[in-house]
Amino acid sequence: MHGYPSSSGRFRRATTLIRSLVAYHPALFTISMVGAAVFAICTVASSWLLGWIIDEVIVRRFDTDKFSLSQTLTAVALLIGLSLIRACGVIVRRSFAGRAQWRTAQSLTDEVVDVLIQQPPQWQREQSTGDLITRAGVDVDASVAVMAPLPYASSVILMMVIAAYGLISNDIALGIAATAVFPLLIGLNVLYQRKVDRWFDIAQGELGSLSAAVHESFEGVTVVKAFGAENRETERLAVIASRVQSARIEAIKLRSLFEAALDFVPNLTNICLIIGGAFRVRSGDLTVGELASFIYMFTLLVFPLRLIGYALSEMPRSQAGFGRIQQLRHSPIVADPRKISHHTGHSLSITSLSIGHDADHPLTHNFSASFAPSSFNAIVGYTGCGKSTLLQTIAGTIPPLQGSILTPNSSLCLVFQEPFLFGTSVRDNICMGLDFSDPDLRWALKVAEADFVFQLPQGVDTVIGERGVGLSGGQRQRIALARAVVRRPQVLLLDDTTSALDPNTEINVLNNIRTEVSDTIVIAVASRPSLIAMADTVMFFDVDEIHGPTSHVELLIQSDQYRLLMQAYEKPQSASNDQVEGVQG
Repeated sequence: MHGYPSSSGRFRRATTLIRSLVAYHPALFTISMVGAAVFAICTVASSWLLGWIIDEVIVRRFDTDKFSLSQTLTAVALLIGLSLIRACGVIVRRSFAGRAQWRTAQSLTDEVVDVLIQQPPQWQREQSTGDLITRAGVDVDASVAVMAPLPYASSVILMMVIAAYGLISNDIALGIAATAVFPLLIGLNVLYQRKVDRWFDIAQGELGSLSAAVHESFEGVTVVKAFGAENRETERLAVIASRVQSARIEAIKLRSLFEAALDFVPNLTNICLIIGGAFRVRSGDLTVGELASFIYMFTLLVFPLRLIGYALSEMPRSQAGFGRIQQLRHSPIVADPRKISHHTGHSLSITSLSIGHDADHPLTHNFSASFAPSSFNAIVGYTGCGKSTLLQTIAGTIPPLQGSILTPNSSLCLVFQEPFLFGTSVRDNICMGLDFSDPDLRWALKVAEADFVFQLPQGVDTVIGERGVGLSGGQRQRIALARAVVRRPQVLLLDDTTSALDPNTEINVLNNIRTEVSDTIVIAVASRPSLIAMADTVMFFDVDEIHGPTSHVELLIQSDQYRLLMQAYEKPQSASNDQVEGVQG
């Protein structure tokens, strides 16, 4: 456990949190505070009105045996009027406090999302998806939790000032005794906050870890089930959940003691005030109405004081959540390390490029190549040689270790071997927020040989489920390809995109791409002879060097390793699995 700030440090932290949250929508918060102030004034006024009614209407009726209709109507009118004003204060306070809270949550979420968008792909790859989701969801909700009780709890200060004056003015001795309890109750709240805030910090951090682990487990549910690792995953998640549980239990223990103390102190004080007040009435120093007003006023203040406690009890949780959000918001925007330039031409050129994930062990070193417009280019090589890394470097999702890339000043699309589909409609997955016409969609689906879409229940408007769970691997690949093709990119990068298709469908898809998007530079990772044979140029990623780009025939002549790889591709899959380990890249 880390160290925690002193009392002054906690106070500054709390005021900083409140000031930061209120700054998002100050007008809404101010209106809620005005409503709370109206409620507070009316609450204290109701105790004074009660005392007046008892002394001037009820007691006088018993003393004089006369009934005053005017006084009774006046009392009723005052009670109704005060109640209506008080009710209006409650409505204003609650409605505007809620609006301020959730609009602040929206603003915080927008800021978190903006930070995530500004960070480059390399930064995104290094983060835990579950933790980032927690920052934008659970942490935001925790941050604004303190705003709901804050207007009411803050207005209690006004109630205490007015009530203290009223209590002491009625009876100095009883008033001092009653108001002396206020600092005690506030002290209990502060003590509770000091004890509980570290447990909320720990719980909030562990909750982020749990969210990340659960997200990872759900992402790999098929792997977990395939390898019978359900018990292992259950135990792993249980360990993290137990840490969250332990921290929350410690916080709940403290809260139970705090709640008990808040009930005990005011109730004991009330008993003492009634006993002392009875003697004051008997001696003639207080009237029955003044005592009733006194007890009623004190009773009215007890619950608002508990609201202060509620606000302070939410403070540690809000501070923990807001601290995690601030940590993300104030993290430096990582400079985009991509070295991609654009030009008005139609070719793509690579100069002195080194790629990989480790500068000391690059996958390729000082590699240069040029790709002509309207060309179809294949990349061939063994597993782990850098084929996919090269495509992602050209696309900008992985930074180069050195060198530069010059691309056409127009769209560039990368289609992955494992496509990601959203749990929405086929149309949404293809358009991705852009407005493409139905003829454009039909054309793109035709190029991708995805006519099966029109056989779905609602055609392109069919919801395909999370990650396209209702589709086969080949169907998902073709929808992902249509998503790229519909944009008519100048550069189309295919990372073994047709690996899940049968050979005939693959040939049709590739022929469609060559004929329908003929102006596009196509660079495809290839593991099938059919694709390699139709390529204009081929690059072979050998163990120590890169051959090409050149023709398929030239590579067969120049490289023994390339010939061996082609022979392995052409053999039945069962034989190739034995002879060439992991040829599919």
